This record gives sequence, structure tokens and C-alpha cells, in this order.
Amino acid sequence: MRYLAVLLFTVFFAGSVLASQCPTLVHEIDQQLKSAQLDSATEARVKELRDRGELLHKQGKHAESVKVLNKAIDELDAAM
Repeated sequence: MRYLAVLLFTVFFAGSVLASQCPTLVHEIDQQLKSAQLDSATEARVKELRDRGELLHKQGKHAESVKVLNKAIDELDAAM
């Protein structure tokens, strides 16, 4: 019974951690976009990924959201 309780707590806590990470990543992307000198295609792609990540966060798909938002940050970093 203890193992089940620990497992459920771990699963719940992991979801909460990912959920709070999404808005932080969105904010980081927004800040980088303000100061970045990007070509229009790269900027559009980063904004598309950012918007998709935010939508996934709102849908409760936090792990997917974090992956998409990290991809947007990677593209920003590569373009700078």
C-alpha cells in the first residue's frame, strides 16, 4: 500500500513540476524574441512553436508542451 501511495504522489508531483515549467519557457521565448535579430522565416517558426507549446499547456499536455517549447528555444539559440 505504501508503494502505491508513493507512486501516486510521484506521478502527481511530476505533472505539477512540468505544468509550472511551461509558462516559464513561454516567457523566456518572448524575452528572447524581443531582442533577437531573426529572419522572418525563423521568427515565424519560433512563434508557431511557442503558440503550439502554449496551447498544449492549456490542454494539460505538459510533457509535450515542454518538448515543443524547448525546440523553439533551441531554434532561437541556433539563429543567434
